Amino acid sequence: VQLQASGGGLVQAGDSLRLSCAASGRTFSTYARGWFRQAPGKERKFVAAISRSGTYYTDSVKGRFTISRDSAKNTVYLQMNSLKAEDTAIYYCAAGARATGYPSVIQVHQYDYWGPGTLVTVSS
Repeated sequence: VQLQASGGGLVQAGDSLRLSCAASGRTFSTYARGWFRQAPGKERKFVAAISRSGTYYTDSVKGRFTISRDSAKNTVYLQMNSLKAEDTAIYYCAAGARATGYPSVIQVHQYDYWGPGTLVTVSS
């Protein structure tokens, strides 16, 4: 089972990026799919998640980021608009069977599978 995130890069403040997380090895249609990020020297934090219960976002990205999934492709996306310098981090995608709704979807330990991460750098 693998999760592979892609789409990171170096952009300027105000720009947009779309991250993708492709899953292989099994179907995650019943799993919550989440995005977390980790800035240098800081702990990994919740960004967004999508489950059968709905979509969830951390406050700092509400209105700027949108999470979506294409079940046929076993892929989840994170559209990031109006990027800010403070969005700079390594972004990790994850899948979890126990992350069924709030608050479990925002908890790192509720996710069973993790991708290796993709770096997003936003210059101000």
